[in-house]
Amino acid sequence: MVTKALLVRLEVRGGKEDEVEEFLRTALPLVEAEPGTTAWFAVRFGPSSFGIFDAFPDEAARAAHLGGAVAKALGERADELFSSSPEITTLDVLADTL
Repeated sequence: MVTKALLVRLEVRGGKEDEVEEFLRTALPLVEAEPGTTAWFAVRFGPSSFGIFDAFPDEAARAAHLGGAVAKALGERADELFSSSPEITTLDVLADTL
């Protein structure tokens, strides 16, 4: 069972939507290499609004993910790709069907 999650909202600079979509698609193998990341979803909320939802069994796995390769890559390209800083919300999972 997962007990922790993250919701990350990403507002994209105009004209960078395709780059962000490709970045998120290519991030999948990085996340798959993280043993503590139980579920990971890259989503599009609207024309320039994207997000990531991921779930973890515990706080240690969530912290490891926040210090992992995807977070590092996002940080390195944030000024280039996003109109504002990524909005990271930590969540407690009450129930799941994974």
